[in-house]
Amino acid sequence: MQTDDNDDPIWCAVQAEARAEIETEPVLATFLQASILDHPSLENSLAFILATKLSNPILQLTSVTGLISEALESDPDIRAAIRDDLQAVKDRDPACRRYSIPLLYFKGFHALQSYRVAHWLWNQNRKMLALMIQSRVSESFAVDIHPAARVGKGILIDHATGIVIGETAVVGDNVSILHQVTLGGTGKELGDRHPKIGEGVLISANATILGNVSIGEGAKIGAGSVVLGDIPPHCTAVGVPAKVIGHPHAPKPALEMNHRVASDSDGEMS
Repeated sequence: MQTDDNDDPIWCAVQAEARAEIETEPVLATFLQASILDHPSLENSLAFILATKLSNPILQLTSVTGLISEALESDPDIRAAIRDDLQAVKDRDPACRRYSIPLLYFKGFHALQSYRVAHWLWNQNRKMLALMIQSRVSESFAVDIHPAARVGKGILIDHATGIVIGETAVVGDNVSILHQVTLGGTGKELGDRHPKIGEGVLISANATILGNVSIGEGAKIGAGSVVLGDIPPHCTAVGVPAKVIGHPHAPKPALEMNHRVASDSDGEMS
């Protein structure tokens, strides 16, 4: 997966960040060299980083690296999504000031990119391999995303611990999801049974959305809410069960990352 640095500004920035960090923190030199600087492209670096986290004594590092590389080489949409996801983290997470930080350290980013590999395998009818990746991601990152789920690009999964996304869930582009969020079913029914999340939605920590319900574009789901029915576009929903109380100030709350909520009756938008 050879890439010209001049054609890939994010990869160019990642390499520059790694070199600068080696100058200030030489103890990280071997780690940064092996994780970033030894690789010709962002895809190669990511494949190595994910494989080191997902491999085990039976699933050997070289085999997992090759499997991940195969998916990344085969699907330009995954390669584009990787960059959109990195940009999303850098733009929306105030704790992230460099592209290299989520690439190296953020398990939400790692889990999401591992899901993308598993989803590619699922669509290739290599379902046992896809489920193996799902299982290792759950064990390694405490994130459980079914490989059949459909997740867009420009996604921020912040903190990530405890996230569950079910088999028939759909997540649109430019969505932000906090830790302990569940996009689940309501029982043992078969078929289309998981939530559909529109573009630009913000789902705050510990929110639970159950069933084949629609969360409209630009909606905001408050922390700890339990959503059991459809939420219209550009509405704020909170509570157990969740009810619409107002409208987000921003058209795409996921980009603003403002988790405060207030009802329209309070004289301000939430």
